[in-house]
Amino acid sequence: MTAHKPGDPTTLNRLYGRSQGRPLRAGQQALVDDLLPQIAVPAEGEVTSQRLFGDDRPLHFEIGFGGGEHLAYRADLLPDHGFIGAEPFVNGVAQALMHVRDGNLANVRIQHGDALDALARVPDGALTMLYLLHPDPWPKAKHAKRRMMNDGPVQMIADKLRPGGEFRFGTDHAVYLRHALTVMRRFTDDFEWVVEGRSSWENRPSGWPETRYEHKARNVYEHEVWYFRFRRR
Repeated sequence: MTAHKPGDPTTLNRLYGRSQGRPLRAGQQALVDDLLPQIAVPAEGEVTSQRLFGDDRPLHFEIGFGGGEHLAYRADLLPDHGFIGAEPFVNGVAQALMHVRDGNLANVRIQHGDALDALARVPDGALTMLYLLHPDPWPKAKHAKRRMMNDGPVQMIADKLRPGGEFRFGTDHAVYLRHALTVMRRFTDDFEWVVEGRSSWENRPSGWPETRYEHKARNVYEHEVWYFRFRRR
């Protein structure tokens, strides 16, 4: 790790906010009880392709997958790749499990809990892609330290991506956007911004599906949505 980026990422695995909303339906609870243990990320030890999938396939990681639409789309698009999704909200986990079941997605593993706990156990340089889409903005200044886009987590993301690997970040929150770009400017030695003008951040890249959250942000709240791709140097 480079000296100018403070903070030990392994000490930042603290969850804030709720972990459950409305009660799960019986079918959702059954998936959490029965399917989740079969595809859960192990609670201890290294998190590797070999351990999760039995081979050395390319490995992807999504931090905070919401309802799992993006995770399922990417897993279906790339069946020979392995996908880890981390989400603390059990309602989102239940929705993702429905996608896994209905799509027969054997290449998905789920971390129900803090993403940084699992990410810290991924070997350095092991990830092909990492996704952080519409993270909780924590808009109050006093809560800014809770944002995933801070020096410690971004350093961990840099460490876990292989050279040439890609970090995708999306948000519809202008305050978070400015904060995130300020953080990324401190990581120019680690990341190259893949950009070719305004269209690069105003239009969704190929292979990046619209989630229900994004659709609501754009069409109900009339928010702009921004898309960013950073390549690991």
